[in-house]
Amino acid sequence: MNSATKLPGKTRKLGGASVGIPPRQLNFRLPDEPPRYPVANNATATTFIAVLSGFFPPGERFFMESVRHFRDQISDPHLKAQVSGFMGQEAIHGREHERLNAMLIGQGIDVRIPERAVSIALKVLERFPARQQLAFTTFMEHFTALVGEQFLTDEHFQSQGDQKMLQLWLWHAMEELEHKSVAFDVYEAIGNRRRERLLAFPMVTLVMLPALFGSWMYLLAKEGKLLDRRDLAKGFGLMVGPRGLIGRIIPKMGLFARKDFHPNKKDTSALEAQWRERLFGENGTLRDQVGNLDSFTQ
Repeated sequence: MNSATKLPGKTRKLGGASVGIPPRQLNFRLPDEPPRYPVANNATATTFIAVLSGFFPPGERFFMESVRHFRDQISDPHLKAQVSGFMGQEAIHGREHERLNAMLIGQGIDVRIPERAVSIALKVLERFPARQQLAFTTFMEHFTALVGEQFLTDEHFQSQGDQKMLQLWLWHAMEELEHKSVAFDVYEAIGNRRRERLLAFPMVTLVMLPALFGSWMYLLAKEGKLLDRRDLAKGFGLMVGPRGLIGRIIPKMGLFARKDFHPNKKDTSALEAQWRERLFGENGTLRDQVGNLDSFTQ
């Protein structure tokens, strides 16, 4: 791939779409009357997903800022274009989750609680030097890429969700895979220090898990389900059990600590292409909800 497009008398900079990371201007149509518990008609699973949605807007901002800090140090035009696509995709993710969160709040699921909790956790991480913050981001991007891959391949979990609401998560999951290597490649460009990556794993876990589980239990208590053993058993199984959405990726988290780790060592390009076609192809389920469809190639 050429690093830039040659035009008469000038060179045009690459954009995210030209390097496979198009910021799709999605305007997701939220349902007018969404189900109370769109994941398996289950409060435990639904509130876990709500916590993740509450985490995303502050989390995406942290990711973007940690990468933006080093953008001027990047000399490779291809990587610069990837950063541009990464920034665009993450900004739109945050915006669409803010809209989803507003809908959830309207239903009485107060995702402002997990949003505040993760904001506090991120303030702890922001006290570290900029390089270490970027290392934190590479670890969290490893997590979101694993979740995205699992989400796109877990047909059982997909069958448990409201199919209209599911589309937003499928789009987000696919784009997490499209840009999964960007933050890490920026980190490589400024000098990958393994000790910073080794600190990222326990530090992010230490500050994020209390925010996640504390928020989850709070929302369950508000729903009156904290002692509902049947609901808890089903929801925990779907989300964090050994065969659950998150439970399945836990064994893969340790790959980040390997000396030769790189996100692209797991090739997900075929999976990404499959879901690009299903979501945005000629008969794609989200094709008519993208405002800039003509600006990128399917």
